[in-house]
Amino acid sequence: MQSILTTFEVLMKKYQIIIYGSYGYTGELIVEESLSKNLSILLTGRNEQRLKDQSEKTGYPFKAINLDNHAALVELLIEGEILINAAGPFKDTAPQMVEACIEAKTQYLDINGDITVFELIKTFDYKAKNAGVMLMPGTGFDVVPTDCMAVKLKNQMPDATRLKIAFATIGGGVSHGTATTVAGRMGEKSLRRVDGKLVPIAFGKNGMWLDFEEKKLFFMSIPWGDVSTAYVSTGIPNIESFISVPPKVYKFLKFQVLINWILRTKPVRKFIQKKIDSKPAGPNFDERKNAYTLVWAEVKNQKGETLEARLQTPEGYGLTAEASLLITGKILNGKFKSGFQTPAMVYGENLIFEIEGVREI
Repeated sequence: MQSILTTFEVLMKKYQIIIYGSYGYTGELIVEESLSKNLSILLTGRNEQRLKDQSEKTGYPFKAINLDNHAALVELLIEGEILINAAGPFKDTAPQMVEACIEAKTQYLDINGDITVFELIKTFDYKAKNAGVMLMPGTGFDVVPTDCMAVKLKNQMPDATRLKIAFATIGGGVSHGTATTVAGRMGEKSLRRVDGKLVPIAFGKNGMWLDFEEKKLFFMSIPWGDVSTAYVSTGIPNIESFISVPPKVYKFLKFQVLINWILRTKPVRKFIQKKIDSKPAGPNFDERKNAYTLVWAEVKNQKGETLEARLQTPEGYGLTAEASLLITGKILNGKFKSGFQTPAMVYGENLIFEIEGVREI
């Protein structure tokens, strides 16, 4: 499982973890969690002043970096055993980081949830294997719990040909990074997996009701990362992902196709981004403490037989920090596989249960 580095390469690794986007909302949560684990961290990102402020607060060293300077990026990454990329939109940060990590022989993790970014990183699989580097995007919510559920159900039904995954956030809110990523996709088509291929469909085309103990929630289809990652993990050829929304929102989005061209224009996107930037960086401590997430998955075979699974987890941002560092710890102990990987492929279906507060429903 482990890729052996040369003695010289090991000596070059000054830090256990380099966190890019460390001063972002989720990046800060990862840094806070790292402090409690006494890990060796280098803070990095584009904004030198924000890095300096964070360094003074945490005691961790920092270095500002421009992703367009490939040579400087490689030189920086050579000093770290693992990179956690916490800076979205990941379509703007992942390609440069992945390429530099492969050259620097630094393990790559990120907290991305974008189908197109997963598919892009997957194209680096061959190079990463040759370099002995693991590429594991999606080390947070929702990919870690959903990936574990997908693998669990596939193990129970090996002949499954269809997979549906859904999640709901109860309480809490979204960060600037998440909102910016979603805003960047407004007006565009959704994606699902059909016979192994990514197929565009109307955003929110399908809807359904699901029961969670005493809660009954409505879900609509969205282009979430599992459409990419669950296919790699399970090989199930037909996959669709869903998110919980009020039924009124779902009905409104049915008419979105009429205004998609407006939503894609620069003035509208700039206006929406300005609104996002005016809001708090993300849910506060009390909001996160009282929030939680619900996850559902179902597989179906050609005979029409089905199996379902349900989970309740802590809220998504805190889970992302914990899951990323849980995987980081495993890598530091030599447990990783080179090439493009998903969490459950490497660490199994029970990985999610190593996080406190996760329970099956």
